Amino acid sequence: MAKNPLHCSFCGRYRDEVKILIAGQDGHICENCVEHAREIIEQELTDKNDKKNSSFQLSVKKPMEITKFLDEFAIGQNEAKKVLAVAVYNHYKRLQQKNSDPNPDNDVEIEKSNIIMVGETGTGKTLLAKSIARLLNVPFAIVDATVFTEAGYVGEDVESILTRLLQVCNYDVAAAEKGIVYIDEIDKVARKGDNPSITRDVSGEGVQQGMLKLLEGTEVLVPPQGGRKHPEQKLIKINTQNILFICGGAFDGIDKIIARRVQTNTIGFNVDKELQENMKKNLLRYVNATDLKSFGLIPELLGRLPVVTHLNPLDAVTLRAILTEPKNSLVKQYTKLFELEKIALTIEDDVLDFMVSKAMEYKLGARGLRSICESILTDAMYELPSTDIKTFHLDLEYAEKHFDKSKLNLLKVA
Repeated sequence: MAKNPLHCSFCGRYRDEVKILIAGQDGHICENCVEHAREIIEQELTDKNDKKNSSFQLSVKKPMEITKFLDEFAIGQNEAKKVLAVAVYNHYKRLQQKNSDPNPDNDVEIEKSNIIMVGETGTGKTLLAKSIARLLNVPFAIVDATVFTEAGYVGEDVESILTRLLQVCNYDVAAAEKGIVYIDEIDKVARKGDNPSITRDVSGEGVQQGMLKLLEGTEVLVPPQGGRKHPEQKLIKINTQNILFICGGAFDGIDKIIARRVQTNTIGFNVDKELQENMKKNLLRYVNATDLKSFGLIPELLGRLPVVTHLNPLDAVTLRAILTEPKNSLVKQYTKLFELEKIALTIEDDVLDFMVSKAMEYKLGARGLRSICESILTDAMYELPSTDIKTFHLDLEYAEKHFDKSKLNLLKVA
């Protein structure tokens, strides 16, 4: 049987090979070609979108203004705040210089300074990065390095880092190219030893190698829907040259590497024992790229993360301040929760000191404070909304009683 002579003028398919064939003045078009044409138009309009129309209007603050803003949300960590503020300020000054420099002969190109933060869990690495993005009004994405594998293996490809950034700014490529990416748990992709692996290390060294060009600056084809589940999707090209990468990790055990380097176990008659003890209390302040290399980060990656900073372990005074002073402090959060039930919450100072002592005991940082608050207040938050009580006073006796009942009491650290 002869085929229907009507066919699509674009792809050449005949009438009985397509669902719909739309007639025009001198030709026809099928539904597949209409869909492809729509995708091409959308992509072209996105590429030509003027950067001034971006919903993210960059607002650059001076370094001291940045640290003052960070002080409202994060307590302590002055050294890390200063390093972050300077790096971020210089990065966005660099972006503005490209647009505003009228002299074509001025060929001094300022390179970006990606950052790596080393600090124990719960010391505020993610909070600092989030707060900076809030201040600057730029696209900001948090990704977890533990899910990534080398290309071709089960897990996510390194390019998926930029998928999250695209999703945050509603696929505005111009905005995404000026964004900040915080790569958490970067220590989890460390290679297993200080020597190059003789076998494939697909979730360690292989991921680090995949990140190299991404961090330095290159054009990357990004799957907009992420992963490998949609092989038919059209890839979006993103230039990472102006994206600031901040990496953070706990690097558990790096203190032993630092201790060997700074020789804290020196013995002899002329050794200042007090100085030795002070050095041991916070070895992270002496961290440098050599220690990170010994931990398992490859030298090529460290070269693309030139700014190394540390976060101090939280002492009792800092933990006490975290409970009450920041804009979103835990006491303010729980007061607000009770307020929504029209219940006035008051907490004795002795209770706050009790929470701090337990947080120090369990060594969980600021996150440990929330766990302790939950264990003490869960019964009250469960029972009071069903009663007519309008005030709730939290005293030390109530706090100790309910904390001792909780499973958290079994987490003591030797």
